Amino acid sequence: MLAKAVATECNTTFFNISASSVVSKWRGDSEKLIKVLFDLARHHAPSTIFLDEIDAIISQRGGEGRSEHEASRRLKTELLIQMDGLMRSDELVFVLAATNLPWELDAAMLRRLEKRILVPLPEPEARRAMFEELLPQQHGEEALPYDILVERSEWYSGSDIRLLCKEAAMQPLRRLMTVLEDKQEVVPENELPKVGPVTPDDIETALRNIRPSAHLHAHRYEKYNADYGSQIIR
Repeated sequence: MLAKAVATECNTTFFNISASSVVSKWRGDSEKLIKVLFDLARHHAPSTIFLDEIDAIISQRGGEGRSEHEASRRLKTELLIQMDGLMRSDELVFVLAATNLPWELDAAMLRRLEKRILVPLPEPEARRAMFEELLPQQHGEEALPYDILVERSEWYSGSDIRLLCKEAAMQPLRRLMTVLEDKQEVVPENELPKVGPVTPDDIETALRNIRPSAHLHAHRYEKYNADYGSQIIR
């Protein structure tokens, strides 16, 4: 979402690329896909290429006991060549990459990613805005405990919050499914009961089921940012 917002703000054509988009089982196809991607980006310039989970595409190359497939090496080489081509030209193609494991990236790629910015966990105001957007208060229904959600989601990332809200929203549907299963008969579509609203109890259940994930590497992110991150001047 952040990458798309950047592309929209800059009014550029947006290419959202994941590892599955460029990895092929056919020999030579992965390199061709990378070349076509950058050719398209140049054709539609100004453009933004977003490489999501880039560590899955270009992690550290063979060495220190690591084994690497030849196809993977060719893919990485082609990607590095294309990025070099952009750096030597005036074409308005912006490459933006994201990873949860920056320490796994190949050193050659790090040199080409000139700015390395740590995106911190959402602050309380941002978390509240996300909860209000993903779990909107229904008119006439029991008030949702947004303050409690904000307080208990300190170590949640944006993805964690999305999963938490999805889990809470699924609770009324699960209750409905239980009722229908207990009837042990086919209920006509026009007689199906409505899915109830999300309740504070549903949110409590979601908080128990969905635990934060970002805190597992919090200290490592901070150290990596101190060693390799770009300093942002506000």
